[in-house]
Order: sequence, then structure tokens, then C-alpha cells
Amino acid sequence: MDSSSPARSRRIAPVVAMAAAVALTLAGCSSSSGGKKAEDGAGEASAGKATTPRMTVALVTHQSPGDTFWDIVRKGAEAAAAKDNVKLVYSADPNAGNQATLVQNMIDQKVDGIAVTLAKPDALKDVLAKAKAANIPVVGLNSGVSEWKNLGLLQFFGQDETVAGEALGNRLNSEGAKKVACVIQEQGNIGLTQRCDGVKKTFSGSTETVYVNGTDMPSVKSTITAKLKQDSAIDYIVTLGAPYALTAVQSVSEAGGKQKIATFDLNKNLTGAISAGTIEFAVDQQPYLQGYLAIDSLWLYKNNGNYMGGGEQPVLTGPAFVDKSNVDAVAAFAAKGTR
Repeated sequence: MDSSSPARSRRIAPVVAMAAAVALTLAGCSSSSGGKKAEDGAGEASAGKATTPRMTVALVTHQSPGDTFWDIVRKGAEAAAAKDNVKLVYSADPNAGNQATLVQNMIDQKVDGIAVTLAKPDALKDVLAKAKAANIPVVGLNSGVSEWKNLGLLQFFGQDETVAGEALGNRLNSEGAKKVACVIQEQGNIGLTQRCDGVKKTFSGSTETVYVNGTDMPSVKSTITAKLKQDSAIDYIVTLGAPYALTAVQSVSEAGGKQKIATFDLNKNLTGAISAGTIEFAVDQQPYLQGYLAIDSLWLYKNNGNYMGGGEQPVLTGPAFVDKSNVDAVAAFAAKGTR
């Protein structure tokens, strides 16, 4: 890809933002050499841990039961919370109305900040307005890159799902794919829809969307298997999460096909599958980084008035490809549950 292209520029942005975040965090969390108390809003710290007043931050996501992706997001959030002297309250519900109720519960508890995913932003519009009226700062992560500013959030951490889908579509062209089945595990999830739409935009072959029930893996397997038996022209399957990619491997075997599989997102089993060649590649959005930066940003905002991205631009954490050429470097971190 040409280094001057918009997609390339967007992939560089997270690196710059992360460097700035680390610099700010170290400045706020390191004791001075003479042991004097810091005079800025960040306060003094010892051994890399903040000694600023204890604050409570809620992380509210649309996690579905059994989706291991969110374990990685949560680990990043917990690491930032431990460093920043933050009490982290985690809750999740894939139902958008229930997620809105969880946010309301956090408002009622008068937390110091809220980090929230925006998979179905319209359902959260009213409750996020209530958080703003209560002077509770809210940041977005993972889902909602096109909606966070409209909803009055301070900052956003994640990837542009359309750009990620477009990058995957271009990669499929280079792989020689002809017909792709893009598997969506949750209808109405704006980020998942944007991924498949992005693939369609740049992929020169034909694309068909296949909807599955992401909370029922046996159903996921049977639906993909039936599709492959029904349409032998499909030569590539694109899934939108690591567990679904691994299930698709089973579907290909059951259907007796030779379809190749690519996916969004990683876990330790997925990196093993890439090494073994049963999955071709994955698009990594760095969920650990999303969780970490979301919580750390709220600490920085409260203690030093900082905005990552200047409060106007999202902080992009992806996309990046993981394939056989670099999977070994990633696998060690995936084994620890942080990639």
C-alpha cells in the first residue's frame, strides 16, 4: 500500500497516540529523583503506580457470553486500573436496552467515569445524555467510531471498521479469492456490518453475507456448513471474531470443502491455527490496548485535563494483519491473553 494513502496514515495514528499516552502516563506516575511530591495534578507515585485519589470507573460493553475477545479488553482495562489507583467496575450485556440499563446503574452509583462500547448507538443515546448531565465523563471504545462525537463522548479508542474491512478486501484480491462468505454473528451490530461492507467495497469478486447466532456455536457451525454445501463457488470465508473462525474450520471439514478462512480479531488458539495453516490471516485491532487506553484516558482527564486525539479525532488501535510471516511474534503475547 502506498505510504501516502489515507488508510496508511490512519494506521500510523495509533502509534503516535500511544507514544503520547505513555509519555503522559510516565510523567504522572513516576516519583521525582529527590522524592519531592509532584506539583502537577497527577500527584506523586511510587514504583510506577499512581497515588492520586481513588476513583471508580465503569466499563460497560456489549459482550456476549463466552466471547473471549472481551477477556482481552478487560485485561487491558484492569492493567490500567491497577496502575492508576482506579476501582474498575465491569458489566456487559449484548442486548442494547440492557446495556443502556447498566450504564444508568453506573450513573446512579455516581462513578467518576464511564467507558462504553457503541455497537448499537441509538439505544444508548438517551442514557449517555444523562451521564453528560450528571457531569460524568464518558469515553468510547471498540464500537462506534462514526458515532462517538455525535453522542457527546470525550474520546474514542478502536479501529475504523470500514477501513479495516477495506484492507481485508484488498488482501483477498491479492490472495486470488473469487467469492467470499462474510459471516456476521450479531445482527444490528453496526461495527460488524461496517466490516462486511468494507470488504464488499474493495473486493473485486462477489461477496455474500451469512448471518449466524453468535451465542450458539453448534448453530454457527451448522449454518456455515449448510451454506458451503449449498454454494460450492465460495472459496473464502471471512469471520468477524476468532471463535467463529475456529468454528468455520470445522464447518469446512464437515462440508468436505477446501475453502480458506480469514478473520478479524485474535486469541491464543487463533494464532496457533495461523501457524498451522488452517486459517490464513487475521486483522488485529489490539483489544488489550483499547481497554487500557479507555481507562487510562479517564484517569488522565480527571487528574490532568488531558484529551487523547485532542477530543476531536479517534485514537485508532488497528487494523494490522497477522499471518504466518509475523504470527510467532504475536503468539507469545496471545498465550498470556493480551493479544
